[in-house]
Amino acid sequence: MDLTDAATRLAADLDSGSKRVGNSDGERATVVHRTPSKDGECTGNYKVQVDAVGAIIIWCYDEAGEVVSSHSTSSHNRSVVTPRTLIIDKGAGEPLTIELERQGGRVIIADVR
Repeated sequence: MDLTDAATRLAADLDSGSKRVGNSDGERATVVHRTPSKDGECTGNYKVQVDAVGAIIIWCYDEAGEVVSSHSTSSHNRSVVTPRTLIIDKGAGEPLTIELERQGGRVIIADVR
């Protein structure tokens, strides 16, 4: 499957990670998304928002701090729920770590760092 942008690739990682969360409430899994970029795409600093309405948004910045692209998706909603909006800024090449947890029978995004 050819994933077309940074948000869609992150959503695919969340889908895969949700399958590693155990079946009992409180069980967790960690998703480490190494970079939002393919060669030549989103290579600088970036910002990620996972929001309570169900969207993932990724903004990619150039060296001057200007947005050069943004990507969004809600395709991860079939496997994970975001109970609150979380926003994090990351440096170029820094991995994004997302903690998933089973709560009330559903897999939620518990934390983003």
